[in-house]
Amino acid sequence: MGKKDASLARAPVDQYRKQIGQQDYKKSKSALKATRLQAEAKKNAPGIKDILLVIVAILFFLLCVYAFFYLNLSTELDLDVDVD
Repeated sequence: MGKKDASLARAPVDQYRKQIGQQDYKKSKSALKATRLQAEAKKNAPGIKDILLVIVAILFFLLCVYAFFYLNLSTELDLDVDVD
């Protein structure tokens, strides 16, 4: 007899979950699909850390190229100076 009474009276959490499930079924399949695709796009989108890392890498590469040419040109100019 105790089992019958326990099964009839549901826990508030179970009732709440059932209500949420029913509300979710009321949405159309296209709306659910759009929501899922939007969540996946947000999850897979590149973060600001990735973008900053790429920008820093490009700037570092440009700095290295600039330093290479600066050092090569500055040493050639010093060799051309005549000492009298």
